[in-house]
Amino acid sequence: MERRKRAPNHPGGILCREYLKPLGLTVSELAKILGVSRKTVSKIINERGSISADMALRLSRAFNTTPQLWLNLQQNCDLWHAAQDSDRWKKIRAVAA
Repeated sequence: MERRKRAPNHPGGILCREYLKPLGLTVSELAKILGVSRKTVSKIINERGSISADMALRLSRAFNTTPQLWLNLQQNCDLWHAAQDSDRWKKIRAVAA
């Protein structure tokens, strides 16, 4: 597995920097557009919440992107943090080549 020194950007940070701020949207306005609570959106943009498949669908519809974009961003973050948090996975031996 390739080792990156710096964590990938969290999808919440990207959502805030690339969508909310340029469009002048507030957390409350986005929550209403997405049909979720303000707390849910706040957790995501403050990088304390994850993008679920349901949220990826909502974001893709709202911003004319693909759900895969949001899920890939989240997956990259999750994998990087999992690799950093523990080295126990390195002890696993391959079953087949």
